[in-house]
Order: sequence, then C-alpha cells, then structure tokens
Amino acid sequence: VSTMRTCLLVMLWASLSLYVDNMSITRRIVVEMGEMEGEKEEDRDGGKGEKLLKRFKRGWMWNQFFLQEEYTGSDKQYIGKLQSDMDRGDGTLKYILSGDGAGDIFTIDENNGDLHANKRLDREDKAFYTLRATVVNKNTGIKLEPETEFIVKLHDINDNEPIFTKELYTVSVPERSNMGTSVTQVTATDADDSMYGNSAKLRYSISQGHPYFSVEPDTGIIRTALGPGEMDREKREHYQVVIEAKDMAGQRGGLTGTTTVNITLTDVNDNPPRFSQSIYQFSVPESMKAGTPVGRIKAVDKDLGKNAEMFYNVVGGDGLDMFDVITDKDSQEGIITVGKPLDYEKTRSYTLEIQVQNTQTLDTRFLGYLPTKDMATVRIGIEDVDEPPLFERASYMMEVKEDAAVGTAVGSVRAMDPDGYNSPVRYSIDRRTDLDRLFNVHSGNGSVFITRPLDREEAAWHNISVIATEFNKPLQTSRGPVYIRLLDVNDNAPTFASFYETFVCEKTKAGQKIQTVSAVDADDPAGGHKFFFSLATEGAYRGNFTVRDNGDNTAGVLTRRSSYSRLHKSVYLVPVVITDGDFPMQSSTGTLTVRVCTCDREGNMELCNAEAQTSSAGLSTGALVAILLCVIILLMIIVLFAALKKQKKKEPLIISKEDVRDNVVSYNDEGGGEEDTQAFDIGALRNPEAIEESKQRRDIIPSDTLYPPLRQTVIPSRDNADVRDFINQRVQDNDNNPTAPPYDSLATYAYEGTGSVAESLSSLGSASSEGDQDYNYLSDWGPRFRKLADMYGAEDSDCDS
Repeated sequence: VSTMRTCLLVMLWASLSLYVDNMSITRRIVVEMGEMEGEKEEDRDGGKGEKLLKRFKRGWMWNQFFLQEEYTGSDKQYIGKLQSDMDRGDGTLKYILSGDGAGDIFTIDENNGDLHANKRLDREDKAFYTLRATVVNKNTGIKLEPETEFIVKLHDINDNEPIFTKELYTVSVPERSNMGTSVTQVTATDADDSMYGNSAKLRYSISQGHPYFSVEPDTGIIRTALGPGEMDREKREHYQVVIEAKDMAGQRGGLTGTTTVNITLTDVNDNPPRFSQSIYQFSVPESMKAGTPVGRIKAVDKDLGKNAEMFYNVVGGDGLDMFDVITDKDSQEGIITVGKPLDYEKTRSYTLEIQVQNTQTLDTRFLGYLPTKDMATVRIGIEDVDEPPLFERASYMMEVKEDAAVGTAVGSVRAMDPDGYNSPVRYSIDRRTDLDRLFNVHSGNGSVFITRPLDREEAAWHNISVIATEFNKPLQTSRGPVYIRLLDVNDNAPTFASFYETFVCEKTKAGQKIQTVSAVDADDPAGGHKFFFSLATEGAYRGNFTVRDNGDNTAGVLTRRSSYSRLHKSVYLVPVVITDGDFPMQSSTGTLTVRVCTCDREGNMELCNAEAQTSSAGLSTGALVAILLCVIILLMIIVLFAALKKQKKKEPLIISKEDVRDNVVSYNDEGGGEEDTQAFDIGALRNPEAIEESKQRRDIIPSDTLYPPLRQTVIPSRDNADVRDFINQRVQDNDNNPTAPPYDSLATYAYEGTGSVAESLSSLGSASSEGDQDYNYLSDWGPRFRKLADMYGAEDSDCDS
C-alpha cells in the first residue's frame, strides 16, 4: 500500500510540473505575439509610444513532422498538413513553402497545405531539413500570416552494416602468455543513428580463432583464451582470427561486418640448446699449428634470434689445456681449435668435455627438472707425421770477443729427429743470413765457429740461421735462429770529438783558457769512457800553452804567456795527447790550431792574419752586393743586344719578283776549266757520295711548299763522265721544277772558264757585245728562259727595225 501511495504522489508531481511548464510557454508565446502586434499598432497610430498587450490565437495548427528515410513507395510520401486558422475553405488563401529542398525535395499543396516528399531521402546524408511556410492572399498576394520556420526530421532505419576501421589487422603476442593477455583492440562504426533505437548499437564476437582467443563484446578487445602451456610458438606460431561486429545490439535481424586479425606468437627463451649427439670423433695430424681448426660441433635451439644464440666452452677432459673451442656467430657452431703444439710420440689421443648454453637468460618456468645446459664428449686422435728435426731451443744466444782468432768456437746448437726413427742430423748455415761468411757450423756436432776476423765497431750483433737437415731425408729441414753478440775489446784510440780551431789575443794574461776540448772513442767499455789529456812531451809550444785535464773527459787549453806577436808568429799548432783508461791502453795525438789576433779591451777579436781572416770572415756583405749588381747589369746588356739584333732586317737579294731586268748575281769565283786545278776542288764532284741530299736555291726565299724534295740520282764513280752526268741531272731537275720563278740565275759548277770547251756561261765575261748575240736559242732552253728570251728577242726586233 505504501508503495502504491508513493507511485501516485510521483505521478501527481510530474503532472503538475508539466502543466506549469506549458502555462509558462503559452504565456511567453502570447506575450511575444502581443509585442509584435503592439509594434504594428504603434506604426498605425503614428508612434504614440503606447504598448497595447493583446491576446492572439495561435496562427498555425500542426504536429511535429517526421519522415522515414529510404521510402520505397511509388507515390509521393505524405508528411503532414499545414493549416491556418484564417483558412475558411473558400480558396482565397495560398500556402507557400521555402527553405531546404523546397520545391525540389518537398512540395506543398497551395490550396489545402498538404506537405509531401518527392524523393527518397537518406538520413546518413542529411538528418533534418529546415523549412519555412506562410499564407498569402491569392488575389492580392499580401501575406496574411508571418512566415514560420519548422523542421522535418528523418526517422532512421537500420540500413547500414558495421564497418571496421581496418580490413586486416596484423599483431603479435609473446608465447607463453597468461590467459586473458590483451592482444589488440578492433573497432567498428555504424553510420545509423545511435540516438534512435539499436541500429548503431554494436556487439563483437569471434567467429574463427576458438579456442585460442576471445573478444570482449562491448569493447572489441581480443585476449588469449588458453594458458601458457598451450600457447607455445614451437608448436604453432601463426593464428588467423575472424571478428564479427553486429548492430541491433547483437539481436537477430541485425547487420554484421567482419575483419581478419593475423596473430603471431613471438619467441621467448624457453628452450635450452641441445646437442644432436653425445659423442663426437675427430682426428688431427700432429703437425697442426696452434689455432688450426680441428672440427665443428653443433647444438640445436628451437628458439629464434637472440634467444637461440649460444656459446661453447671446454669444461673437462685430458685435452683441456691442449685444445680450445670458439663459437661461430653466424652458424652458432662450436669450432674446436689446436691450443698447443701436438706430439704423436707423447700423446696419441685426447678427450674433451664441451658444454653449451644460451647467451641470454633462460625462462625456466616451463623447464621443470630439465637442465639449462647440455654436455657432449669429443674424442680427438693424433696422427703421426714425418716431422723435420727439432732444435732443443727456440733460439740461441752466443757471445764472443771481437778480437777472437779465426777458428774460435762461439757455441753450439743441437737438433734431433722427433720421430721414432731418430735419423742423424746435418747442420749448415743459411748464407742469406751471413753474406760476409764470418761464421760456419760443424755439420756433425753443430759447433759454430769464426771464419773471418770480427770488428764490433762495424757490427755489434750478427743474426744467423742454422739449418738442420735429416741425413736420410734431405727435404726434412728446420731452422734455428742464432744471435751472436760481439764483446768489446779496447782496440781503438780516442780522438778529438771535432776539429778544434781557436784564437789568442796579442795582449792577454797567463793562465787564460782559450779552448775546451773533448774526445770520442769507438769502443764501448763496460764501465764507460775515461779520457786523460796532456801536452806532447816535446816541442817549443810547451812554453806558450798548457793543458789542464778537467776530470770529466774534457780539458782546457790555457796560455802560459801574457803577450803574443802576430807578426812574429801568427799560428800555433798545439799537440794534445788523449789516452783512454781501458786495457790495453790506447792513445792518440790531436792538434789544436791557435791563431794570434788583435783584440779590443774586452778581448773581442778585431784582426787576424790573412789566412785566418779569409777562412773565418769570408766575403763581406758589400762585396757580395757589388758582385750581384755587376751580374744584373751584364744580363741586361745581353738581353738588349739580343733584342736589337732581332729588330735588324736583312736586305733581300731580290726586291720584287717582277723586276728581274737588272738582277746580277756576282760570284767572283769563276773557275779556269779543266786546266785550272787551283780554283775549285773537283774531287767533291767526283765523289757523289759526299754531295748533299738536297740543295736549295740561293737566289729565292726558301719555302717548304715551293720546294718539293728533288729526286736523288745515284751517279757511278767514274772520272769525267760522272761530273758530266751530274751537271746534266741538275740542269734537268731545275728545268722540270715548275715552282721555281724564271730568274736569270747563275750556278757555278766549277767546269767552265777559258780552258773549257763550253767556254764561260756568264754574259759578263763575254768578249762580244750584246748586239752580236743571237738570243733566239733561249726559247729552246725551257720555260725558265722563256721570259728572258722574250725580253732580249724584243730588243733585237727593235734594233733591226
């Protein structure tokens, strides 16, 4: 009863609240309408400023308009009816519609106000339309009602299926994950109205992927559905899950959309490495060097990447110190290598215990009692090899004094055959290491001895190689390095460290130090050098200078007089005896040159004798500058002379090629014919081999293009016939050369003159006058004389006329 009473009170309270709200809304509308009408009255009354509040009836009577989307009927879809209280049904009113889609999508019957939709509408394209309606008088067109705005909303229907944001998801999750581990989240959307009904309310489900994965219906989160023991990558790595999204809250009749999720299990380090076999067998020759691979072993790990990386190490066996194992990073194999030299005669086989384990931390939750490491046994057999002789030592160090006599034994080496045969060994020296043949070795016992005198100062160490060869197998050889050190013997006298030369002032004082000297010695005594200095026992210089030993392998040379005369004696040669402190004692005499010079009061040298001045001072700066200036002036004169010589033009022999009338070539060398043996040497013509290969004309400017090489004719060596043939050949070459200008050239062939049968060819030496000459024969001499024939022939014609 109390419950019923409470419900009735709640209903009564809600009804009163709704009534009060409606009253307030109605009052507001009436007031707004009154204000609007009052403004109109003010305008009609001339703006008297008085507001009259009047109550008006509502001008429109309708319900809120709703329209269902995706209408499939053939007729227009009826929306509702608009009606004005001023409509008396007499046909004088006209309804007018404006706004979104008016006249196109929406139409109104202007007579009765029926509102229709002309097209099929989709709420997903546009959810509502805003329209405006008014009423006018058909006859006058005057608005009878103010324009009012209303909205047509589209009712949603479930016409859109859910769509996922991705058609394909690719994700991963670690293997051995706990049940319920989140893998990923898928999301779908529905274009339908989520505020109206369940058209856009989605539910997710899994249609493929059971029983490994599940999906939350409301959120789309995919989770693992099995425990760690079932989600093992080594058993199955890839999964394909199909997720379905259904609207209408998953109820029957809802639309669905699907997506595919590819899930990969990522690897975790849950498997230790395991050897494929427990025992491995290898063999290796005893001659294998340290670091040489013996064999490979491999363990298998089902994991991937870094989780499958492993390392091997030797943990036991009698070969623990003889062999090593390293890991190949690429193949993850264990490489067994030789650690120390092997010897078949000592040990013929070894056993190794090798362990393998992961480099990364192993997840032991699923191993149970299984070990995290694995062990394997490796047996290595050593094979016998015929080895070369083996020296007892890796190297030998010997010492001998440098003055040891030839044949002295320095030391000995010893090698033996390591094989069981124990073959005898023969020794020799590699001469490439002892080019001077200072040493030799006894072939039987390996004793090294001296063959030539030694000198430590030339070479303190000698490094030779001794070759040991098996007597029965010459190809089996080995080498042993021998280092021989020469011990020093005091066999070199000390000498001055350098050439010493100094000066002494004419005015000085007794006991003045003028030079400090030191010595060097090629020997190398064990206790270091110790030198003693003194003056030679004989000589007049003892009254002039003395030597004071400083006790530190140096000595000072001092004056014994207070004055010296440069004019009396300008140079003193002071002999200094240098003695070492070793046994046997060695000594030598060094000479110190002392020049007498004029000095200032402070003792600075001013002037010495000519020899000292030249050797010390050299040329002055002024003299060097003067010499340099002279050289520059000489070079300028040479350059100027060369430039003037280039500018000087040589006068040509012939000024113009056309002006050939008065060109006279004077030879001043005409010969006397065959009877003249003084003017020319006919032997040159009688020796054709001495003739130049080509001889150019001397009366024209030479040119490579105008002078092709003349044909060379070999002339036999005969007396006068060769000279005649040579002359005829030269005449023929000149006549047949079309490039040569028609100059009246004279060529001296040393075969003309008063004693010649042909007489002189020169018109200058002719006894007859020009008037007596007949020049018609010039026309028969060829093209070169044609112009000359025309010139002289024309003159003859003029004379005759």
